[in-house]
Amino acid sequence: MTNEKAAIRTTYFSIIGNTSLALIKGIAGVFGNSYALVADAIESTTDIFASFLVLLGFKYAKRPADENHPYGHGKIEPLITFGVVAFLVVSATVIAYESIQHIQTPHKIPKAWTLIVLGVIIIWKEISFQIVIKKSKQTNSSSLKADAWHHRSDAITSVMAFIGISIAIIFGQGYETADDWAALFASAFILYNSYLILRPALGEVMDEQLYDHLILEIREKSLEVEGVLGTEKCFVRKSGMKFHVDLHAIVAGEISVKTGHDIAHKLKDYLRNEIPNLGHVLIHIEPND
Repeated sequence: MTNEKAAIRTTYFSIIGNTSLALIKGIAGVFGNSYALVADAIESTTDIFASFLVLLGFKYAKRPADENHPYGHGKIEPLITFGVVAFLVVSATVIAYESIQHIQTPHKIPKAWTLIVLGVIIIWKEISFQIVIKKSKQTNSSSLKADAWHHRSDAITSVMAFIGISIAIIFGQGYETADDWAALFASAFILYNSYLILRPALGEVMDEQLYDHLILEIREKSLEVEGVLGTEKCFVRKSGMKFHVDLHAIVAGEISVKTGHDIAHKLKDYLRNEIPNLGHVLIHIEPND
């Protein structure tokens, strides 16, 4: 299965899971007198739209290179990540605003059974995070990583809600707003995670040199090609799930132009065969003298 197909299947998994949980949280929050659960449902609802955005991005990124996009359409991925982060920020803002409103308004203590619902949700969201983050690493997808952190943020808000509801139930009257405070703290955590997701995507758009481990692998693999004596400059930039490489290879100075050309082609083919996530590989030949 290609990286693109694996990423798309993982996104469908997120959409189905978030849709189910949004309904469960919303119903449990309304009937269980818990705004923290309602806040959780709001976040899960934004997660659904965010996952659909990721899905559309993957389908667009799959388009082959064309005259206007010789490097393919992979750059849509970090842009989609920006959109996902925007959904996170909006949901955190809504949760914070509504939490403050509920703190100022007297209401009933949440029902004890909502803790059972939250316990199940926490376990499921952490499992979802582990599944999606693993796929994001396998596919080198920044937007899938953002989607994974949606699951982790959801798990954290559920943990906060669990703590808040527990305090309200244990201490009783006067602590009815404990789960609202929990939702408020959770919104701050979501905003912090939004920055952690945004920063790498911004680096990807700006072509930051963040791939030292890959550069080292490229240099080592290059020396395995006959005729390559060493390497000089090596630049790597990420586009979608592919890494594009500009590499200066050192060869013997007395060989012919055609021989140097052949070595460059062998090196390019070898690197793309040995490191599957490479996209365009541009080889510049340097004489050793």
